[in-house]
Amino acid sequence: MSQHRQLAMRVAGAREPTFLPLAVAAARAAEDTQSDEQARGNAERVRRQAEAADLAAAECWTALVAGCNSPARRVLTTRLRELTEATSGYVGLSCWFRAGSPHRQRVVGAEMTIAEAVNDGDGAEFAEAFAGYDQAVATALVSMLNRPSAAGPRHGAEESTGSSTP
Repeated sequence: MSQHRQLAMRVAGAREPTFLPLAVAAARAAEDTQSDEQARGNAERVRRQAEAADLAAAECWTALVAGCNSPARRVLTTRLRELTEATSGYVGLSCWFRAGSPHRQRVVGAEMTIAEAVNDGDGAEFAEAFAGYDQAVATALVSMLNRPSAAGPRHGAEESTGSSTP
């Protein structure tokens, strides 16, 4: 965020808008509850990507509201893709493409809707799609926390070792 914008926000007493509160909270919870080092690392990656995507969304939102075609509008889709990839890595690819496919479909569908809203400059569609994306990512993360048999995919073991442990 630019120094000018930070100063303006402080003077106005405003807070930076947030677009991914559920995803960031779920990623933090996932990170805090992992005892396995690899799983904790995967959860940390999701949290970092969620925070980066949230910041990019706030900057993109400002550009949309101002009617600007700034770089922030182009950066957002990359940040969302990185968050989606980190989420799939945490959930585990076999789950993401099989049992977790409803989560994948919701996340990817909302991601595409956000990209369309950014291209169209449609702030209302942007906000609505972000609510769906936030919920979809958070739900995918929490579903893994609540699945006692999810230890393998959540750790990414089947992708890194080639084992087929469910």
